This record gives sequence, structure tokens and C-alpha cells, in this order.
Amino acid sequence: MKKSAISPMPQFFDRYINLVEDIDIIEAFNKYSPGNVYVDLAKLTALKELAYAEGKWSVKDILQHVIDNERIMSYRAMRFSRNDKTTLPGYDEELLAANTIANQRSIDDLMQEFNEVRQSTISLFKSMNDEMILRSGFAYKSDISALALGFVIIGHPIHHMRVIEERYFPLLQAPAS
Repeated sequence: MKKSAISPMPQFFDRYINLVEDIDIIEAFNKYSPGNVYVDLAKLTALKELAYAEGKWSVKDILQHVIDNERIMSYRAMRFSRNDKTTLPGYDEELLAANTIANQRSIDDLMQEFNEVRQSTISLFKSMNDEMILRSGFAYKSDISALALGFVIIGHPIHHMRVIEERYFPLLQAPAS
């Protein structure tokens, strides 16, 4: 099922959904795989635990956040696709980020976990038929379908990669002499 089948488009989450082409959800999961979104591993590795400003996350923190978010959104999608109408709460991303060991891990290790989580997400979405993927529920102030959650999962890492490119990669440039 394609992105254009999302109706209504959930506010707040549309910022991530709109970063993805209007293609089939499984095709999108594969096209925007972690390795295709985060392609410059050498630059990511070179950044180590650097942040672009005080109080901002490191690249490793961002990767862990993206992984955690994919797990949470997949859980929501699974619940809604199975017709569970329980309202699901939001989550505190700062609390989760403060309680990881991301900065003690390597970029390669984080990327391996990200790829494994993505494969699990793809399996989950392959287990849904059209009726199931269009089912919705209420999470974080929004009525949202499993399909929309799938495109959030895909677009969220794209958003964060853009932040890394704009704010973190310039940290690697040598100062002008």
C-alpha cells in the first residue's frame, strides 16, 4: 500500500511522512534502509561523541534514538493493525536518550542493531493485509493508521540524517588558516 492511501494525514507526524516518496510501504522500507539513509559511516564514525552544541545529542545518541523510535512506532502499528483501540501514550525521548549506553558503542554496532530492527519491522508490515494496515488508533495526540506509522518509521531517520548533514558534518571541516 502506498503513502497516498494515508487518510487523514496525521498532524505532527506528517513532517516525517512527507520525506518519503509515494511508493509501496515494503518497497519504501527497503529503499530507505538504514544503510541507504546513513551512507557515510566514515563521517559518522569520525564524529565520535561530538555534539554541535552544548546539551545536544551525539550522532551515536541520534542513532540510538532512531532505533528506539522505530521500535515504539512498530509496536503502535502492531497494536492498531490488530484492532487494539487502546489509546497509547507518547514517550519522553530525552528520558530514553539519557538512559542508554549509545556513546559506549561503535557506529558499526549501532548500525547493525538498526538493520536488525528494520528487518523485524519489515516482517511485521508483511504480516498485515490491506485492511489491517489501514486500521488506526490514538497515539500521542493523534489518530494514526498503521500505514502512517510505517511511513513515520521510514521518514524519521531521513529527518535525522538531514540534521546530521547540516549540523554535525560541518564539525569535521578543518578550520580555515
